[in-house]
Amino acid sequence: MRADDDVLLDLARAVVGLSTRAADKLGSVSVVQLRALSVLRELGTATLRDLAAHMGVTVSTTSRLVDRLVAADLVDRRPSPRSRRELELRIAPTGRATLDRYDELRLSQLRSALLSVPPAERADVLALLGRFAAAVPTAPIEEPTA
Repeated sequence: MRADDDVLLDLARAVVGLSTRAADKLGSVSVVQLRALSVLRELGTATLRDLAAHMGVTVSTTSRLVDRLVAADLVDRRPSPRSRRELELRIAPTGRATLDRYDELRLSQLRSALLSVPPAERADVLALLGRFAAAVPTAPIEEPTA
């Protein structure tokens, strides 16, 4: 492992930890379900295939996930006007409210952590974090080929 790896892994653990704690506060919604809601919020309207591709999972896995989200009234599923074979997915108002609450819980923890940075350095830290976040790939992780 390289010297920077410890810092990068600490950052990854911190973000996953605060996301998990925020999800726990919401109750019955899993981190994976929240990820699906986040993707749907970004896409607006999506098919199962679109959602699966953006999440990096199979269509059958996504179908089961969407079934649970629809049952919980977090996602609306309707026949597509373009094709009788496709369904359109949209985040439901309850799903949007859940995601807004999740974001607020995470922001609260992040803002609290930012207070530990000296005030004169906060703008620089935020600027660097913004550049770092923009550089992080959003595509599904590919397994390295041997």
